[in-house]
Amino acid sequence: MNNAFLYRMPAGIPGDVTRASQATIEPVFLNPSLPFAGYGLFGKIAGGQFVPFGAGDAAGAEYGLFVRPYPTTGGAASDPLGTATPFTKGVADVLRRGYMTVKLNAGTAAKDGAVYVRVAAAAAGKPIGGIEAAADSTNTVAITTASFMGAADATGVVEIAYNI
Repeated sequence: MNNAFLYRMPAGIPGDVTRASQATIEPVFLNPSLPFAGYGLFGKIAGGQFVPFGAGDAAGAEYGLFVRPYPTTGGAASDPLGTATPFTKGVADVLRRGYMTVKLNAGTAAKDGAVYVRVAAAAAGKPIGGIEAAADSTNTVAITTASFMGAADATGVVEIAYNI
């Protein structure tokens, strides 16, 4: 079987910290009643716990990005990449400054492009808390301290810079 990359190598896995030497990561407590849908999503602090950035949140409320641990297990079967089932309770890591690969849900990412988070009007492929590259009226808020580092790969994964 030939595993060559013909045009472009994949960008990564959502929630992976890239350029680790330039990252600031800290532990946070998760709220088990407000689970994250996946890794690489923005969260905020509410009641002393890290919870998903979501419906009705305003720009500036973000605290950081949910970091994907490796290795991890999830669900009924082993999930070493940690992509299927994010941690829902206990202590997790949050990226407070640095670079991370995330899932792009809408728009076309470009170098130094604006990063938006959906806070209303969820639709197929556009979940509340999802990252987008285009403003959608009052349905998204701009994360002014984040920017895209280039275009997304074929699976919609893209690297962003946060608080750099």
